[in-house]
Amino acid sequence: MTTATSVFVTEPGDRSVLELREHDVPEPGPGEVQVEVAAAGVNFIDVYKRQGVYTVPTPFVLGEEGAGTVVAVGPGVERFATGDRVAWCQSAGSESTLANKPASALVHVPDGLDLEVAAAAMLQGLTAHYLVTSTFAVSEGDVALVHAAAGGVGQLLVQMVTQRGATVVATAGTDEKLSIATDLGAQHVINYSQFSAPEDLSAAIRAAAGRGVDVAYDGVGKATFDASLASLRPRGTMVLFGGASGQVPPFDIQRLNSGGSLFLTRPTLGHYVATREEYEWRAGEVLGAIADGSLRLEIGGRYAFAEVADAYEALEGRRTTGKLVLVPGR
Repeated sequence: MTTATSVFVTEPGDRSVLELREHDVPEPGPGEVQVEVAAAGVNFIDVYKRQGVYTVPTPFVLGEEGAGTVVAVGPGVERFATGDRVAWCQSAGSESTLANKPASALVHVPDGLDLEVAAAAMLQGLTAHYLVTSTFAVSEGDVALVHAAAGGVGQLLVQMVTQRGATVVATAGTDEKLSIATDLGAQHVINYSQFSAPEDLSAAIRAAAGRGVDVAYDGVGKATFDASLASLRPRGTMVLFGGASGQVPPFDIQRLNSGGSLFLTRPTLGHYVATREEYEWRAGEVLGAIADGSLRLEIGGRYAFAEVADAYEALEGRRTTGKLVLVPGR
């Protein structure tokens, strides 16, 4: 039995319910791997779980993704060995100095790729990957709207969409963030903080694109949903993959008809890594591209475990660019 320090959610609520606790970690069981965590990603799904939007019995250890080094393997594990560098996503309890993980949740980290970067890449990198390859398979000549283009997923979306030969109309809330999107390849940028009415924002998007967009990638949610829907061309696709500004309320489905036989989907990563083969394909492409330099990933902030509330305050306040990580040894 080994002792770990972890970030616990004591009850549903605001950031005040976060608490650092020491606790015992047992030896890894059958099919499990014990990992010394180098870094854990900070994500909005953690906020939803902490707030009770996604119901999780409390107390629980926060965190869905991370990376580290294998220190022990349980019975029946053949794919991993002590000393392997690994990363994971969608595996609860990741904000800990030491964690037992199902071997099925892990992938190998390429040589030369920093573990903090690998931790930052998993959830948002695989999300961006499935959005552009599967939810709406972007192809040359398409026009894609990317909201929050300087955020963790947004920066990766801008690059992946551009690399597939499509045009990006990027939005963000400050000129500084728009500069980041331009630097990553966005051909058109819009400061959405300058528009109070959804119809004005959608008109600006259409003007920039020269027509309605083929796909709208919207992880902001409530604040941008109406403008995203109104920005689409007939038979365009609305991809709502998050709710950074709040959840979208129920709406009249006839809006999809009147908007031009539109498509609306609310995808989640779990359905796009449902098999080991698909998981390894997506992770391999994302981590490999970051390792060889063809995909840029910005770590926007590194926080010690004792600063966890500050990390989530920055995330929830949408004051960040890139990806935030918690580093146990910081």
